[in-house]
Amino acid sequence: MDETTSIVHLGELIDDLLPVATASHSGRATHVFRAVPGGSLSQVLLVLRAGEKLSEHENPGQALLHVLRGSVQLTAGDDTWDLGPDDYIAIPHHRHHLLASTDSAMFLTVVRERDELVS
Repeated sequence: MDETTSIVHLGELIDDLLPVATASHSGRATHVFRAVPGGSLSQVLLVLRAGEKLSEHENPGQALLHVLRGSVQLTAGDDTWDLGPDDYIAIPHHRHHLLASTDSAMFLTVVRERDELVS
């Protein structure tokens, strides 16, 4: 049985990633899931310690953010969204950054564009 057919207990995985994020210079830790090896759909479980951020960056393609634990602030241009547990948002299709207000865990779902898959 491979990872794509295994049950993953997200709460336990988040608890495992929090100390990794604490020990990391960036204050974050990730775990990547792929629906199908080489496929276009992937999810990243991202854990950020309070006060840490993902610096401004381009949108990775079609992307959705689901906050599982904690609270974060997503900013794109002049727009800012405060997100907490169970909040879900489509990532704006332009430059943005993410700041963790508290220790936080979220799922980032990304569908890579077709031409990215062949490169």
